[in-house]
Amino acid sequence: MSQQLKTPTLIDVRGPRFSATITVIVLAIALATQNAWVLALQAVVFAIGAIRGPQFTPYAFIFKRVVKPRLRGEVVTEDSRPPQFAQTVGFIFALLGLLGAAIGSSLVFGIAVGFALAAAFLNSVFNYCLGCEMYLLVLRIRTR
Repeated sequence: MSQQLKTPTLIDVRGPRFSATITVIVLAIALATQNAWVLALQAVVFAIGAIRGPQFTPYAFIFKRVVKPRLRGEVVTEDSRPPQFAQTVGFIFALLGLLGAAIGSSLVFGIAVGFALAAAFLNSVFNYCLGCEMYLLVLRIRTR
């Protein structure tokens, strides 16, 4: 049985970086205040990005409607699958943080949120998507 290759969805590369900047702010607030509700809101954003794609998150909506029309220059696009995988990884860390909050472990909460925050910071400040790199590594391993 042959598989049909699905054409990847292309997204503006600046969108995920913008989203990462908002994510850094939200996760920093969650970490500084130890607020599980703030983390739960971010978990919803991660879930949308993981399930539907990063182009469907509320942050992507803000980017498309407010930021992108004001940007100039060539629009460079990328495959949406690596950022979508990164959203999945972020969602897993958010769930771990929420589990930590539910069992009363501020250590688990802090470590999980800290890892997600560090990854978002790398993307926001240095344009280095750790989850995207993980996706590419998994892809290379699977194709061997």
